[in-house]
Amino acid sequence: MKIAGKVAVVTGGSSGIGQAVVRAFIQKGGRAAIFDLNEVSGQAMVKELGPAAIFAKTNVSDEASVAAAIAKTMAAFGAIHVCVNCAGIGSAHKTFGKDGPFPLAEWDKTITVNLTGTFNVTRLCAEQMAKNPPEDANGGRGVVINTASVAAYDGQIGQAAYSASKGGVVGMTLPIARDLSAVGIRVNTIAPGLIDTPIYGQGEGAEAFKAKLKKDVLFPHRLGTSEEFATLAVELVTNSYMNAESIRIDGGIRMQPK
Repeated sequence: MKIAGKVAVVTGGSSGIGQAVVRAFIQKGGRAAIFDLNEVSGQAMVKELGPAAIFAKTNVSDEASVAAAIAKTMAAFGAIHVCVNCAGIGSAHKTFGKDGPFPLAEWDKTITVNLTGTFNVTRLCAEQMAKNPPEDANGGRGVVINTASVAAYDGQIGQAAYSASKGGVVGMTLPIARDLSAVGIRVNTIAPGLIDTPIYGQGEGAEAFKAKLKKDVLFPHRLGTSEEFATLAVELVTNSYMNAESIRIDGGIRMQPK
């Protein structure tokens, strides 16, 4: 699918990897709807990018919130061709540790945002994509890209909820791709490793922490960049034979227990 002239919904699009995806798509002539809870950053993106972008304050795990954001997107741009789900949260609790059992509320929140939220946005965007005229002779109408993590495969100590949520994203890739093949929508998942985003903070302490993290990266010996994630997202949109795959982008890292 060509990006020029197409409309992408990007969750978590006001920062980090989502922001990089928004910029990459607009640079290639597309338009983007930023679905995020951070209204300040989202509106700043719109001010910077102009009429090619809109912002919708969105709770990805809430059906009414996502439906309203999609309605705003359709009113502004008239179609949705691409959905890139980048919104997500982390959690760090042992199943049982010095503070007791894993707090069930934290488990539920992580699964709800990362897994249910991804599925919620996917299904509602797919409803709109199915209305698009075919993009090509193969009948392509849309592309979904979901975000997992290497934690889906190499979950560390304290990552039970996070790994389960991201493993769920990997696990639903094939069945959703099978479901949506009937309407010409491809579905792939990106599983990033250690990506250098604002989540690590700034300053000397943050740099020391990142230096420790990158020691297990095979090559190159550094954290990945949001732009590298966005480059892969662009490829998954434009390469029409990529479907039902989960792809690691991690410098060859295999996470150790801690």
